[in-house]
Amino acid sequence: MPTSLVTGGAGFLGSHLCDRLLAEGHRVICVDNLDTGTLENIEHIRGGGTFTFLQHDMTLHLEVEEQVDYVFHLASPASPIDYLRLPLHTLKVGSYGTHNALGLAKRHRARFMLASTSEVYGDPKEHPQTETYWGHVNPIGPRGVYDEAKRYAEALTMAYHRQQGVDTHIVRIFNTYGPRMRPHDGRAIPTFVRQALADKPITVFGEGDQTRSFCYVSDLIEGFMRLIDSDYHEPVNIGNPGEFTILELAEVVIRITGSRSQIVFEALPQDDPAVRRPDISLARRLLGWEPKVELEDGLRMTLAHGSELPVAT
Repeated sequence: MPTSLVTGGAGFLGSHLCDRLLAEGHRVICVDNLDTGTLENIEHIRGGGTFTFLQHDMTLHLEVEEQVDYVFHLASPASPIDYLRLPLHTLKVGSYGTHNALGLAKRHRARFMLASTSEVYGDPKEHPQTETYWGHVNPIGPRGVYDEAKRYAEALTMAYHRQQGVDTHIVRIFNTYGPRMRPHDGRAIPTFVRQALADKPITVFGEGDQTRSFCYVSDLIEGFMRLIDSDYHEPVNIGNPGEFTILELAEVVIRITGSRSQIVFEALPQDDPAVRRPDISLARRLLGWEPKVELEDGLRMTLAHGSELPVAT
């Protein structure tokens, strides 16, 4: 039975990864400081003999006595509302946290995967974004604490691979959604769904013509599993290349919820990317991976977990 350690394992993506690893027959050690993760996300798997939860901040050294075969490093605030609230911690978990996770993988000779982000491309001048694009990031803007933390984490991961021989992998995650997203985490889909279910105005930034590409969480986790068992060490985009404007997304949410919400427009945040769509040619060729779930189907599956997206009062 392989043992996998998942940092940030009580978060949205981390908890789904824990589910998948357990289903694949892994023993799972879930590490989370619960800044943005919640015990509710892992309540259904706690208490099992193959699952262990450790409340720990990855900016601090972590020792694990038992053998670890895989380390998945997902620990980090990941939505603007969180990393703008926790800017120093975001930078620390991208630097110290990644260093500690890589050191643990090195000690155990474990395969390592860094959950990086499409935010490394910033407000891109290349569209769609390929892994060879170096990005267009404002390093001193309010979003820079997240963008640069992940860019540094990628550099550190590659340095551990080249100098220390650690078996590393880097996934660049594009917008992902599904059950267990926090309704007030500030990202578009949980915000729009929460507002639509309450028949409240749906808030769209700018004119809503900025684009995003939305990947359902089960598709993303499948990409994780294929990547960490590959022999490829440089970054790989994992996301859905279907591209929608934010205004189109709001209209879809209103339609499938049957909401009476009206769309209202607010000022665009600083450094908000105008476009975002992954080129997944590498993932298709290298991993045989591509997303299966269409946006409307994924939204309906998310809505089926209505207790996790409560109506605002």
